[in-house]
Amino acid sequence: MQRIRLRYTKRGRLRFTSHRDFQRAFERALRRSEVPMAYSAGFTPHPKVSYANAAPTGTGSEAEFLEIALTEARDPAVLRELLNASLPDGLDITDAVEARTSGLADRLTASVWELRLDGVSTEEAVKAVAAFNGAETVEVQRRAKNGVRTFDARAAVVDLQALDPQSDRPEDKPCAILRLVVRHVTPAVRPDDVLSGLRVVADLAPPVPAAVTRLAQGLFDEESGTVTDPLAPDREAAPAAPPMATGTAVATAPEGAGSA
Repeated sequence: MQRIRLRYTKRGRLRFTSHRDFQRAFERALRRSEVPMAYSAGFTPHPKVSYANAAPTGTGSEAEFLEIALTEARDPAVLRELLNASLPDGLDITDAVEARTSGLADRLTASVWELRLDGVSTEEAVKAVAAFNGAETVEVQRRAKNGVRTFDARAAVVDLQALDPQSDRPEDKPCAILRLVVRHVTPAVRPDDVLSGLRVVADLAPPVPAAVTRLAQGLFDEESGTVTDPLAPDREAAPAAPPMATGTAVATAPEGAGSA
């Protein structure tokens, strides 16, 4: 059995697809591409697909991950192209590697998010971010199945910045851009929880819903403060390509030949 790990995106209008909708679209793409999938045992066999830490509905993403199990070996690059041909635009496979290490989910310990706040000036965002970063705790509430839950949104945030305005933005329409690095903890702290925290500490309330995109997801490096590529260990564990055969061809003159 071969295992392939895939990185995929949710772009444009496809950010509003639920995780269940994506599962249906992806399994349909597997059938259309005639991928030799391994199936679970039992009365209702399902293709062996492991999804890892999917982004909430309504958020875009450049870094979603899953793993599939095959009954026959396939070239990951070819498999990627076949699946992209069968998936709708916006759901794109951007990377594919053979799984050569264990614990992909264990390497997804943090995410980098971009939050676009239309109608909010950069000055307002900078003040709100400073208030959030300066607070020891920021308690927010979220409605759950068992009622309203209160938790600290500050402890999971590694970094929160208000970025300089982008040059392509219309100057007459304020739009603040936030960059957020958050650890994956329990309970999970999501971008909308951080926005709730900004409302608590600085009364920051965007007039329209924020456009949220996950830019990266992986293992948080404490020394550099960055989120690393979770597929890198699989690429590094791949066997090196055999060296090219080298040889020197020696041309010999026919016997008896001489100079003119």
